[in-house]
Amino acid sequence: MIPLLLLQMSWAAGTQCVAKGDHRKPKPGELAYQKGDFLTIVDTSTKKGYYKARHNTTGEEGLVNSTKLREREALRVDPSLSLMPWFHGKISGPEAVGKLQPAEDGLFLVRESIRHPGDYVLCVSFSGEVIHYRVIYQDNKLTIDKTQYFYNLIDMIEFYSKHKGSIATTLLKPKQKQGTKSAELELSKTGWLLDITKLKQGETIGEGEFGAVYEGEYMGQRVAVKTIKCDVTAQAFLQETTVMTKLQHKNLVRLLGVILHKGLHIVTELMTKGNLVNFLRTRGRSVINSVQLLGFALDVCEGMEYLESKKLVHRDLAARNVLVSDDGVAKVSDFGLTKLDLKVSDNVKLPIKWTAPEALKKEKFSTKSDVWSYGVLLWEIFSYGRQPYPKMSLKEVKERVEGGYRMEAPEECPSGVYALMKICWEQEPRRRPAFHKLREKLEGEVGKCSLSPGAECRDGIRSASGC
Repeated sequence: MIPLLLLQMSWAAGTQCVAKGDHRKPKPGELAYQKGDFLTIVDTSTKKGYYKARHNTTGEEGLVNSTKLREREALRVDPSLSLMPWFHGKISGPEAVGKLQPAEDGLFLVRESIRHPGDYVLCVSFSGEVIHYRVIYQDNKLTIDKTQYFYNLIDMIEFYSKHKGSIATTLLKPKQKQGTKSAELELSKTGWLLDITKLKQGETIGEGEFGAVYEGEYMGQRVAVKTIKCDVTAQAFLQETTVMTKLQHKNLVRLLGVILHKGLHIVTELMTKGNLVNFLRTRGRSVINSVQLLGFALDVCEGMEYLESKKLVHRDLAARNVLVSDDGVAKVSDFGLTKLDLKVSDNVKLPIKWTAPEALKKEKFSTKSDVWSYGVLLWEIFSYGRQPYPKMSLKEVKERVEGGYRMEAPEECPSGVYALMKICWEQEPRRRPAFHKLREKLEGEVGKCSLSPGAECRDGIRSASGC
């Protein structure tokens, strides 16, 4: 029989766990907690079967017995999960009144205005009546009274749930649209909802298409926070968040949780060296050698092998979506397009230079289309961050690739690595290798590279021998 401790999965620092029972009388050095409390693993311990952990509410640290905890569960991918369960879309005033019965003070919903397209209506029960407040959309902001302005509906509902402002009563109880579930409630129950008051906001480190990314600190840990203010986009990004709750791998950027405050904030570990394409461009050949390039290629391959094992398709693999940690490890990020289904149902703009021909033509996505993208990413790595298909228009790329054209090897690229790129670019998806096969071949390439004694290969210093 296998001892219980051997069955215990080892947890990496940052793993979120839930207490299975109370531990109210801790010994010196141990952490006190109650059943259902959320704890973060900080480090392993010399004491067998124990970890050092931090309490997510109190911030206190101490030793915990691993058998008394379970790992925080992932969220189920559920299309009915909504950040705005109180939003009922295009319904009439009388319909809204009917939904808010029996009338309770503070019961509310939001609907689209039929009389004023583009505006909304906040419908609130008070003193046995339903009051309708027109929400005007003006200069990209929302307002009821032209004194208080909001970026989005989530922001507005959050404000009026705490302050009466110019409406008859604070909002006390949302009337959920039939068929929706509150994302806030599900995130809270599973421990993925973080507390805005524990987040220290730092400087902006990037401007994405959907909002800013800034550096911060959450209960002593350095984090990156992606902010999404637009309601519709925030709802779409809930998909990315749900997928990320399922993923735990050293080569995937780790989700800490989300904050709902003036939109959606996705909180992840901080990757201090930025994205891989900029990392390579700003350092170049004089700083980074082939061994390091192979290391990055292997990191990404291992992350993708893990996604492959989970039957998840990334659909947007490129060097811009790979981040580099403080200690020089590459991790796959941006799971916004990751899906279990293999068809694009959401009119997204596909990154043509990285997308496999069958995915562009027939919207057929699979692990094998990710392998094609990985071939392009390998080309990016070994060209030190150059734009793929240099000097070619997107139309030209599409036509020529379909006709059999493939990029030439980047300058000084090892022949074995270029051979890997070419098998990733096989026209027939079934002829492309799986990620575990690619990893084996890359490990062989790493074995061919010899470093001089004591030379470093991952910290940005070129080895004496090169490769």
